[in-house]
Amino acid sequence: MSLTDTIRKDMFTHIKEGNTHASDILKMALASIKNAEIEKEEPLTEEEIIKILRKEVKKIEDSIVQFEHMGRQDLLDKEKAQLEIIKAYLPQQMSNEDIQKIVDMKISELNIQGMGQMGMLMGAVMKETGGKADGNTVKNIVTETLSK
Repeated sequence: MSLTDTIRKDMFTHIKEGNTHASDILKMALASIKNAEIEKEEPLTEEEIIKILRKEVKKIEDSIVQFEHMGRQDLLDKEKAQLEIIKAYLPQQMSNEDIQKIVDMKISELNIQGMGQMGMLMGAVMKETGGKADGNTVKNIVTETLSK
């Protein structure tokens, strides 16, 4: 069963159970996936679907930051619950140690000499992680490693 099918099945289960918070966030995720398929004019790969779900996670995380600044605990709780629902469909993230190993390997492979080649290193590391590492985490590790 594809990731989209799993999300759709879970959405219907939540609807039947009357769990509107979960069903609403899954509807939104499915709509984003469908819009991307329409734009691409063909079905998405699992990797592309995961990228879309990561964008949804990023939107929710941004909302959480805004609601914290506004002091809106009611909206904050709702967003955090939605965040957990979406994250359940994403693959487990790599540990910082695993990312560091990839960074070190790519530095020696590509003969990276300093911060001027950070973009090339970032691209190589992100490709190697295959979507299992957050871009900001990778950026922080790469920056820290290159500034030594």
